[in-house]
Amino acid sequence: MRIVVFGDAQRVGALQDGYVLDLNRASEDVPARLDAFIAGGSATLDVARREIERSFRGGPDTGLLIPVAEVKLHAPWPLRRIACVGGNYAAHLIGMEPAARSGEGEVTLESVTQKTRAAGQWGFWKVPSEVAGPDDDIPYPKRTEYFDYEGELAIVIGKRIKDASAGQLAECVWGVTLLNDWSIRDGMTPSTRPMSYNLAKNFDRSTSMGPCIVVGELDPGNVDVEVSVNGMRRQHYNTREMIFSFGEVLEYLSRDFTFVPGDVIAGGTSVGTAADQTRRAADGSRPKDLFLKVGDVVEVSSPSIGGLTNRIV
Repeated sequence: MRIVVFGDAQRVGALQDGYVLDLNRASEDVPARLDAFIAGGSATLDVARREIERSFRGGPDTGLLIPVAEVKLHAPWPLRRIACVGGNYAAHLIGMEPAARSGEGEVTLESVTQKTRAAGQWGFWKVPSEVAGPDDDIPYPKRTEYFDYEGELAIVIGKRIKDASAGQLAECVWGVTLLNDWSIRDGMTPSTRPMSYNLAKNFDRSTSMGPCIVVGELDPGNVDVEVSVNGMRRQHYNTREMIFSFGEVLEYLSRDFTFVPGDVIAGGTSVGTAADQTRRAADGSRPKDLFLKVGDVVEVSSPSIGGLTNRIV
């Protein structure tokens, strides 16, 4: 099941075979808003599945199916919190810290993974008032000269839970989607203070999500993710490469903290960002070639989810 948010009223739909089904029009037992749909749990999903099977079996003549080309798809964001795992792919970390890793002897994916796991998890929260969706523009932040993309897989939590164990992940995941963690890479020096406002990760449209949430079909620990810039592939990885699994992240974050239906956890990104591929020039300057510019088009995609495309303006 592929769930989308569409139209001026941002209603919940099911995407299949190039058409969108307005689930609330098909059955009043299915809420029209995504947050309420997720909170409805398995009973609401059962109704939705029956309506999808009935409506798509009847075809476009039922009047309930809208060609997807005729509707605006929005971010399938349930208006909840977004937690982002940092430094969760060894190949990305090797690229981000080449100087720090010099002198360590042979640096391998295995050694970086072991060192990272020993140091423990870290990450940050996104606090948007809106999340960009498919084909939405992303404004280039005025305060950066080094603007970057991070294609990620994200899970959407489907139940209220606190102090979860890693083994409870499957019962907590409502669905999976794609996320672009747009990032400011200027002045990325470690702070001497215990906390920061994470300004490099929070600005207008610093997150895009979509094109849909895939429900009940995918193992979030085994999904291919790809990112292209202006049609040229930059990232290609599988979530099997995560250092900390989604289950471990859920367990870590839910200690004394209650997750609610619609909360989102993004699993981090792998190698291929502008930051992890750029090296200082001989004179110490930092090339800008791979970083984003106004007019660039970035697509995060997965064969099992679809494509999330945004243009920098």
